[in-house]
Amino acid sequence: MNVCNDQSYVLERSDFPSLLGLLQEQGYEIVAPGVRDGAIVYDTMHTVEDLPVGWTDEQAPGRYGLTRRSDDALFGYALGPDSWKRHLHPPRRRLWRATKSADALSFAPELTSPKKKAFLGVRACELEAIKVQDKVLQDGPYSDHDYATRRKNALIIAVNCGAPSATCFCTSMGTGPEAQEGYDMALTEMYSQKKHQFLVTAGSKTGAALLEKLPVSPAPEDAINAAKKITDATANTISRRLETNGLKEFLQDNPEHPQWNDVADRCLSCGNCSSVCPTCFCTTTEDRTSLDGAESERVQRWDSCFTAEFSELSGGSVRKSTKSRYRQWMTHKLSTWIDQFGVSGCVGCGRCIAWCPVGIDITEEARVMRAIESKDHEVN
Repeated sequence: MNVCNDQSYVLERSDFPSLLGLLQEQGYEIVAPGVRDGAIVYDTMHTVEDLPVGWTDEQAPGRYGLTRRSDDALFGYALGPDSWKRHLHPPRRRLWRATKSADALSFAPELTSPKKKAFLGVRACELEAIKVQDKVLQDGPYSDHDYATRRKNALIIAVNCGAPSATCFCTSMGTGPEAQEGYDMALTEMYSQKKHQFLVTAGSKTGAALLEKLPVSPAPEDAINAAKKITDATANTISRRLETNGLKEFLQDNPEHPQWNDVADRCLSCGNCSSVCPTCFCTTTEDRTSLDGAESERVQRWDSCFTAEFSELSGGSVRKSTKSRYRQWMTHKLSTWIDQFGVSGCVGCGRCIAWCPVGIDITEEARVMRAIESKDHEVN
């Protein structure tokens, strides 16, 4: 079958294992969602049973939990704490190792393995997050070779969202729930009492080549309409909003807004929000030396602007208070990130809301700040 990128196809649920088999035959390590430690995480998978079959998630500010669905959907959840950042920009990696002998000192950089990985189950908001990290770590003037290598060897199979959580606000950011670009293949899971199918489209030559080898058939009009109804219903279900019009300028113009003090009284400076955020990219380095001085290594690990040491300069920390750290994070994410990279640093995934221990909601903080400002103007 000749596959066209602008045409949709149907893959039966019973034939879904053929997609996994094809990816494995072509040398891909499949990274996909699965259930572990009471959450949806992205890890290596081998069979369909490794997917979160029949599971969904319930999320709210400061709350996350899994519950059983009434069906056997493979992708019937929203998002877990993991993001694909973990596999493209790892939490910890060695940069180089040095060894010393009696008459020489040698350095060896840590080279990234060119292993091919297939990311299965990427949501639309996560596609946008990957695009943001591409701008920062690959396409800018200071390209990260490790990231670029991992990115080059990543095949992306998106799955359109049909089960948003209460913390999602991708519609406000224009990032979902339907994948628009940035994927090799996109799926929409359609299930009912009578049928369980996937609407499949190719988004690249690589995706089209894979699709040609799968047992698919051209999608009839009713299947295309059914898939569209799913993403439309998802969009209509998302009620959380972030008003982005004028927000960039508003945050930059209000560094001393009283709401910064209010949120600082609640914030723990734990860094959970930046850890689960799919776009945060900050790192630090650590040097380690063996006791005999014969070996040394430098390790890069994730860092957060919420840690006191992150803004440490000669003479002390630039941001000593929780207020200044939260203000830095939120203002950078929603405002100055745009100045740096031309896009917002937020994709509306809602992870920072669900995984904040005290339930701080970035959308609510922005709403309250603007409401207070508007009320002050009315009084004056």
